[in-house]
Amino acid sequence: METHFDFDTMGQGQPEVTREKLANDLKTVVRDAEELMKATAGQAGEKVGEIRARLAAAMDAAKATCSRLEEKTIAAAKETDRVIREHPYQSIGIAFGLGLLMGVLAAPK
Repeated sequence: METHFDFDTMGQGQPEVTREKLANDLKTVVRDAEELMKATAGQAGEKVGEIRARLAAAMDAAKATCSRLEEKTIAAAKETDRVIREHPYQSIGIAFGLGLLMGVLAAPK
């Protein structure tokens, strides 16, 4: 199992988690859960059956969440592309201004 949590607190104590990271982590969890389901397929017992049913429900929910995250990410990327294409000079100006501001703030004093 390979779950990664790379948090960039940026001095605020709150993690910065992107949709892409979350989607990748969900895919990893689903893949690991599917492997666990295959590994316990031969196990018998009421408790094992109950746990497998709960795991299957959780996997379905994780897959649905992952799908929604991917759809939202694609929609946001398309919207960003549309805005940049409609306002290219303003986009360049904003990017330049933000880069300049970040350079000034990051410069050693």
